[in-house]
Amino acid sequence: MARVDDLKEAMLRRTPLFAAHQRSGGKLIEFGGWEMPVQYSSIVDEHLCVRRASGVFDISHMGILSVTGKDSLLFLDSMITKPVSKFKVGRGAYALLCNEEGATLDDLIFYRTSESEVVLALNASNKDADYTWLKKHVSGDVQFHSRFESHA
Repeated sequence: MARVDDLKEAMLRRTPLFAAHQRSGGKLIEFGGWEMPVQYSSIVDEHLCVRRASGVFDISHMGILSVTGKDSLLFLDSMITKPVSKFKVGRGAYALLCNEEGATLDDLIFYRTSESEVVLALNASNKDADYTWLKKHVSGDVQFHSRFESHA
């Protein structure tokens, strides 16, 4: 008979970097339906490594959403806390997605990839709700292209 933990593990999604995390000795845990590394050595060792050199975090579990159209920048300016239209092509930032009262729904990362395209990296656990929220409030010439299953 299968153990509950074995069944749960079988249902977890894995990023394209999963095998590399295993080979590197990552301690894997459930994170928003994904099997992700929480650490590789000790918290102190990893802290010192980041302070002295750099650290990397696998964000390929996040939801990638492309927003295009001639009104895409103005639309996003009205939905998140950073003025996307003021960012040069090739630049991005961390921002918040807010509701009508200005309360935070979620945080995200955006990248301006062209004059009329912005790519959003949405949190894995909220990506569907964030996508629904954006679609519900869309106005003007704005199209959404979900890359949830095809891009990491």
